Amino acid sequence: MATTKTQLPPMRPFTTQECEALVAAGIIAEGEQSSVLAGTRLFNVDEYLDMEKSDVLHEDDRIELIDGKIVLMAPIGDSHVFGTGWLTMFLAPALAGRALVLVQCPIYLNDFSAPQPDFAVVRTYTSPSRSYPDDVYFVIEVADSSLRYDAGAKLARYAASGIPEVWVANLRAREVTVYLDPSGSAYATSHTYRSGDTVSPQAFPDVALAIDDFMPPASEGNDAG
Repeated sequence: MATTKTQLPPMRPFTTQECEALVAAGIIAEGEQSSVLAGTRLFNVDEYLDMEKSDVLHEDDRIELIDGKIVLMAPIGDSHVFGTGWLTMFLAPALAGRALVLVQCPIYLNDFSAPQPDFAVVRTYTSPSRSYPDDVYFVIEVADSSLRYDAGAKLARYAASGIPEVWVANLRAREVTVYLDPSGSAYATSHTYRSGDTVSPQAFPDVALAIDDFMPPASEGNDAG
């Protein structure tokens, strides 16, 4: 499994009782409990998904699987809610019948990584249960306190998987950086759009979104998300 050397958020810790539940569900072996407690046991996608069936993880947990590690995601703050809400209102109608707009759903980059971008715009033939890099037109990360992760470790993994276009909406700076042309674990091209600009996805150049439309009012201040 290839990894990208960029810092990840803290890992989700497991309790002894949760480890026992994982053993009972057949997700880990009896002798693997100590490595799970120590945070050294890596999980694949199927094991990760089976944890919900064992009632160890839940669909509303703020976590995602990156490089076999279950990491904690930042809480969703008011600015994040504003940005995602307005983007949903603009994106979904503009792409109706042309693409699916998935909100905070996992993208299965490989057997050990399933990040959950705030938005993934995917081809309409995509399975409703799983989306893979080849299905994706572009993804959007709405970032406040999560900016370092979204524009760092997470972006690197999108590039390494060949996701063709990523937008990182920086709520604090009120700007959107668009990354194109993945090469290795980075994007060869980027451009930042600010207040007064409009931005269009490469796959849908006729869809123009005004940056000001989905940025929280400046008076709201900064919060998590």
